[in-house]
Amino acid sequence: MSKGKYYITTAIAYTSGKPHIGNSYEIVLADSIARFKRKDGYDVFFQTGTDEHGQKIELKAQEAGITPKEFVDGVAGTIKDLWDLMDTSYDKFIRTTDDYHEKQVQKIFKRLYDQGDIYKSSYEGLYCTPCESFWTESQLVDGKCPDCGREVKPAKEEAYFFRMSKYADKLIEHINTHPEFIQPVSRKNEMMNNFLLPGLQDLCVSRTSFKWGIPVDFDDKHVVYVWLDALTNYITGIGYECDGESTEQYQKLWPADLHLIGKDIIRFHTIYWPIFLMALGEPLPKQVFGHPWLLQGDGKMSKSKGNVIYADDLVDFFGVDAVRYFVLHEMPFDNDGTISWELLVERINSDLANTLGNLVNRTISMSNKYFGGVVEYKGESDDEAQKAIDDDLKAVVTGTYDRVSAKMENLRVADALTEIFALFKRCNKYIDETEPWVLAKDEAKKDRLATVLYNLVDSIVTGASLIEPFMPKTAEKIVAQLNASIRSFEETKVAGQYPSGNKVTDAPEILFARLDAKEIVEKAEAMFAERKAQAEAASGEAEEADENVIDIEAKEEISYDDFMKMQFQVGEIIACEEVPKSKKLLCSQVKIGSSVKQIVSGIKQYYKPEEMVGKKVMVLVNLKPAKLAGVMSEGMLLCAEDAEGNLALMTPEKDMPAGAEIC
Repeated sequence: MSKGKYYITTAIAYTSGKPHIGNSYEIVLADSIARFKRKDGYDVFFQTGTDEHGQKIELKAQEAGITPKEFVDGVAGTIKDLWDLMDTSYDKFIRTTDDYHEKQVQKIFKRLYDQGDIYKSSYEGLYCTPCESFWTESQLVDGKCPDCGREVKPAKEEAYFFRMSKYADKLIEHINTHPEFIQPVSRKNEMMNNFLLPGLQDLCVSRTSFKWGIPVDFDDKHVVYVWLDALTNYITGIGYECDGESTEQYQKLWPADLHLIGKDIIRFHTIYWPIFLMALGEPLPKQVFGHPWLLQGDGKMSKSKGNVIYADDLVDFFGVDAVRYFVLHEMPFDNDGTISWELLVERINSDLANTLGNLVNRTISMSNKYFGGVVEYKGESDDEAQKAIDDDLKAVVTGTYDRVSAKMENLRVADALTEIFALFKRCNKYIDETEPWVLAKDEAKKDRLATVLYNLVDSIVTGASLIEPFMPKTAEKIVAQLNASIRSFEETKVAGQYPSGNKVTDAPEILFARLDAKEIVEKAEAMFAERKAQAEAASGEAEEADENVIDIEAKEEISYDDFMKMQFQVGEIIACEEVPKSKKLLCSQVKIGSSVKQIVSGIKQYYKPEEMVGKKVMVLVNLKPAKLAGVMSEGMLLCAEDAEGNLALMTPEKDMPAGAEIC
């Protein structure tokens, strides 16, 4: 019997390019929740898709020499292929260029205009092209876009606006009376304190400065702005009809049970989207969860560096389920997670190869060695100590579902995985406690040995059944080797489900091989180097081998006034020493004019302290002081870096006095 419907969505992926692993994390997270809910008895509908309009895409298509539709068709195909590669079980993949979506967006826009929620005016403000967002001066952070940190530029154009303030009080009341609506709580506090309580600005919902968007059908100079277009996918994709004839599917599924999105777009989903729905007279989604980011641990991902990690890269190295496990396990509930090649190898070796893979392998191997693969239950032990060990194992195993379910109810997926692996760890402990190899030496203890192996096999099948939503292919492999079937969640609550007398496979498959971190890193670096070379060749930027030049990623332009804020001078290093407990840092005393500054630099790999003394160097002297490894640093020594990451101090061509200005 169904527990009811469960409608879950991801944010639709923007088709400006191939999504990296941080973007792919969201679809895997949503899939694990959807699979768990299905297995738990819910009628699940899981929607994802692509967001395909906007100025950025129009510009990228122009650069590629193709139409915007051709451009998004290619990128949308790549995204769908990645989602399929990651074994995600979505029910609907919507594209915002789908005809039915575009027609409904036009109807929604006209309805909101007719009822006075949208009005025509003009906009003059600061515009961020990558985010496609207007900002006021007060909303900027250090003069830059508060969402992405990039430069904003003055812009003015005729536009339609949505009257946000009309619904602000109603939304505040809803958030206050529905504490589960925005999760985690930190995201709710951010929305209330930073946006709602200070007062909402009316929202620009059309543009005239580009054409790649859904036309406003009653004013063809305008296209519908990206957020009104993109956000409505959650209802158009399931049959919403603005004229009042919505489908049975829409009536069944809406409101959504969960919008799963990145924390960077929480404002659009918890302020703009609910207000649009209020204006349409539709219920609000039950919950919006703004998940944290997955960050690269060894530096920022950069296409110019060629070090962007994609999901298919990781699958080639580690396999689908290993990647699914890593991204789900390494992401905390509220804080950002970290990914690196070394950390991946460490987690695969410790959790997947050792805790899980080795457990399955040696259980099957012992069953084959001692009983020809036949697994039989020979009854409880008469020994109270042995019975207590068995009972404790069974209690842990049969109680795991309840603990996992409680974690999943609060969307703590990483914690749910930890509970399942606690089951596998308990099985490994059970082997150490019962010592099957010792029991095998005594014919009188053969029945006890059989029961021990039966308990292990039975417990492993339960563990595999619980891990199925997170690692579906691995679960299938485990039960196939044990000649069993995936159990329902209800069946995992009862011990002794494995058919006594079943025979396990003769030759156990290694589920996860142990990996060498150094070898993996070397392969990854070779892949990145090849990718960078291919990109340079394709763009015509590759230099001849005898030209000793390096191209780096261009930073945003700065004004002359910005440059004049920085003070560069020649400094003379009068003393230098290693920073204790640091592998990279040197601490230099640098004479600049009549003063001496202490400067900490990450150049220990390239210079010995004694080599530094007496050098004339270029110094940024008005950098705000900061502590590095517990040592105060009062400036920055300027260095050059080659393609291999080697550093060299910048020194004046001619001998200049300490304190000379660099201009």
